[in-house]
Amino acid sequence: MSAIAMDRPTAKGEHLVPPVSGAAAIHIKGLEKSFGNNRVLRGIDLDIPAGQFVAVIGKSGCGKSTLLRILMGLEEPSAGHLRFEAADGNEAQPNTRIVFQEPRLLPWFSVADNVAVGLGEGVPPEVLRKETVSVLSEVQLAEKGEEWPASLSGGQKQRVALARALVSKPGILALDEPLGALDALTRISMQELLTRVWRELGFTAVLVTHDVSEAVHLADRVVVLDEGRIMLDLAIPYPHPRRHGNPALAELEGQLLAAILGDIRG
Repeated sequence: MSAIAMDRPTAKGEHLVPPVSGAAAIHIKGLEKSFGNNRVLRGIDLDIPAGQFVAVIGKSGCGKSTLLRILMGLEEPSAGHLRFEAADGNEAQPNTRIVFQEPRLLPWFSVADNVAVGLGEGVPPEVLRKETVSVLSEVQLAEKGEEWPASLSGGQKQRVALARALVSKPGILALDEPLGALDALTRISMQELLTRVWRELGFTAVLVTHDVSEAVHLADRVVVLDEGRIMLDLAIPYPHPRRHGNPALAELEGQLLAAILGDIRG
């Protein structure tokens, strides 16, 4: 299975459900995951409405990335239920894509060809070109299509990775520390870009990050994991786009940091 962009496969024992386009809701009930004697997720209950942006934060080892990998079909849960729901309320299999911390670009492909990988095989050349040009414009790299990845900055490479995930118009986009390796100013620029494309395209987004400020700036709600359990589920009731340095957002950051550091218990 490709680590670049993938559809979530049907898990063992699941019945087949039809693929759908558009944002999908996520329903998680009693989700457990153990690796040997290590119980990583301990009864996760989480409902994410279609089109919502949710950030998952917590200390290293709390189960954030494991939860994301289960959502993407890269890990099987040990117990519990995971259901995706289409706009009509019926169970369905959405188009899911993931962006990692490393861009994972193919160095022997041009920028445009790297993006085209996200569309898979069998796409007519005229459709391939149209969709690739369109999504590169979305991430402000319209003029870079014929260049090689080696000529790009770190932020530009990550925008190409984002374009590759977006080109197939995902219903759910998972983001696994996608901005963690960027410098501070480039990171802020990428946060603004993520906010804009999410608002324009309307997909459901699930972000794993260690950066509390980033979580509050991007998400509709922030979920704090602690030892495999949800200890806090905090709504961020402010419209987008959000201004860095907003005192109200700083207060919410304080609540989340207190939860992570153990000063309060949800």
